[in-house]
Amino acid sequence: MGINERREREKEAVRTKILDAARALFASDGYEAVTMRRIARAVEYSPTALYLHFKDKESLIRDLCMTDFQFLARAFQKIAKEKDPLERLRKIGRAYVDFASEHPNHYRLMFMTPPLNAAEIKTEAMSEIHGNPEEDAYAFLRGTIAQAIAEGRLRPELKDPDLVAQAAWSGTHGVVSLHIAKGSDPWIEWRSVKKTAALIVDALIRGISRASDADGGGEKQERES
Repeated sequence: MGINERREREKEAVRTKILDAARALFASDGYEAVTMRRIARAVEYSPTALYLHFKDKESLIRDLCMTDFQFLARAFQKIAKEKDPLERLRKIGRAYVDFASEHPNHYRLMFMTPPLNAAEIKTEAMSEIHGNPEEDAYAFLRGTIAQAIAEGRLRPELKDPDLVAQAAWSGTHGVVSLHIAKGSDPWIEWRSVKKTAALIVDALIRGISRASDADGGGEKQERES
């Protein structure tokens, strides 16, 4: 390994350390409460050293969101070869839950921490991936729904892929965010987030599918149980 390559790896390792610390702080305390100085203390660097990697907090949060949303999109790409759109939708739900369960700080920051809206994190790089199903997780989900509609797999009145995609996303997000926020509450005897989400996803697919597809899905579930 050459000197330049080693330096680049060391620089990337430091950058990753900073992003991990910032993600945890943003998720726990909120964007406004976290300063560059707090992030520097968390990684035991001086604020000056932090500014060698990110010019300000806004650039840091943009890079962080870009990294995390692409990470989720890559998780979805592992199931892109599934040809059946309804089965792909089921696998999207599982992959989404796996991502949230394995990376709760990523998930909190991306979907449970205001004010991370599109206007505040929009960059030229993010605008380039918008709508690209290989890098935009929502575009991948929407494309799956659009294929199901085009193939006549959904109920005939369901013609808006964004409506169906957002309904599917909302259902899974509700399960995941509830478990992240309240899953350690001893007042309730919690069931597995994966089992709960699977039940929600299966119910949603049955609800939006044509009768023949819904019945077939039910028969498949019974054979597998």
